[in-house]
Amino acid sequence: MPIERDPLFNGKGLMTIKEFAAFSGVEQTTLRYWDDIGLISPAERNPDNNYRYYSPLQQSTVNFVNLLSSLNVPLKTIGEMKDQRSPDSILKLLERQEILLDMEMHRLRESHTIIHRLRGVIQAGLEADPDDISVQRLETANYILGPRNEWGEEPSFFETFLRFCKEAPHLRINLNYSIGGLHESMEGFMRAPGQPDYYFSIDPTGYEERPGGNYLVGYARGYYGEFGGLPQRMAAYAEEHNLVLSGPVRVIYLHDEICMQQQDQYLARVIVAAGRGKRKAGQPKWEVVG
Repeated sequence: MPIERDPLFNGKGLMTIKEFAAFSGVEQTTLRYWDDIGLISPAERNPDNNYRYYSPLQQSTVNFVNLLSSLNVPLKTIGEMKDQRSPDSILKLLERQEILLDMEMHRLRESHTIIHRLRGVIQAGLEADPDDISVQRLETANYILGPRNEWGEEPSFFETFLRFCKEAPHLRINLNYSIGGLHESMEGFMRAPGQPDYYFSIDPTGYEERPGGNYLVGYARGYYGEFGGLPQRMAAYAEEHNLVLSGPVRVIYLHDEICMQQQDQYLARVIVAAGRGKRKAGQPKWEVVG
């Protein structure tokens, strides 16, 4: 349709900002902002009242800006390229933006997984009976194991944990996942429950695997490393129910500073594989077999 026959256009073939907003689908406030930053300026201004008038031909520039904006290209970059764009320059821009979007999608996927895992951990804490000790069937789960902890003559939980946190980026361990403690045996857990042999991340992409099966599960409230009499209670439960505990003991805090303000109300879950089997003569049922 010729410009002069379109009812939206005035006699000059130009549109007011209201008309151009309706024509282009861009809000008037956006058009004013684009004008203020020099991205798309009106074709003409009325010198008397400073009213903005746009040409229908500017719709092509609007299309250019809208497309690149939808691809998360910064307006500053769009402004720098709009007057000197070419197939080669736009191709290079799109290649760079594709790499950035790939990185962003990876970050979003990982954030989604962290949220999913964290929701599961917190919900498990809400459903747990802190006084309960029982055998539960747990599914296989992957995790990332950190380096072995070194406990000196005057061991400090925080020094050891901070050392792990500093090494984590080099080991590709995302500290946004919940971090747990691993004791190599029930005997070690009973001897020093606040001194795990390793820290681990519950990152599901980890190369380590906790096998599915039956686990003796207990809970303890308190700050990090404070388990009260839980180790002894779990050992007594195993003895009473004729259970043999084997393999490592894993501790994960279901409720910690992420969802609790009171440190003495943190909730830890302790698990160790449990089953029935032959024991060596005189061997307690809570010691590792095999």
